[in-house]
Amino acid sequence: MKVLVVDDHAVVREGVAAVLRQLRPDTEVLLAHDAASGMALAAANPDLELVLLDLMLPDAVGMGALEAFGREHPALPVMVLSSSESPDAVRAALALGAMGYVAKSANPETLLAALRLVLSGEVYVPPFMVHAPTPPTPAGALTERQVDVLRLLADGIANKEIAYRLGLSEKTVKSHLTAIFRTLGVSNRAQAVAAAARYPMA
Repeated sequence: MKVLVVDDHAVVREGVAAVLRQLRPDTEVLLAHDAASGMALAAANPDLELVLLDLMLPDAVGMGALEAFGREHPALPVMVLSSSESPDAVRAALALGAMGYVAKSANPETLLAALRLVLSGEVYVPPFMVHAPTPPTPAGALTERQVDVLRLLADGIANKEIAYRLGLSEKTVKSHLTAIFRTLGVSNRAQAVAAAARYPMA
């Protein structure tokens, strides 16, 4: 497994790299100190499986680095690692396609759990978002295709079968699931089904 860590603090980069190696001993960790070098490494390593990205980089403004990775490498999962625990920052990152958001104050066990979830194709939302004031969005806010995916999800259908039944690629199904999780304010399949059950779906 090959993972890219982009952070301007060497101590953070090395600490995250050590946690990643606990996940799988054969993990190859690439390190970048800014957005530009991170993008260059991503372009040179098409076999990357995940990017861990700090939002506060010297050569990027706001969510600029996250937007750049999403634009240049749309199929590459990106998990944000940030010192900010602002619910608005979490929502903004997820809205831009981040597959997870982990606060730097989190312990190694939390980071490992988040990594496992994201690598399995799901979205990790930090625990402090449970107490955030914005309630889950009704399922009516989902697109028609997302509702189709959610119905099959509720039936316990796997991604590959959902793709077959709806004439989609597995990658497209995963993209729909990411959008569904974000819209419903949940972090996994079970929570999505439970949240959708509270709202009528035409």
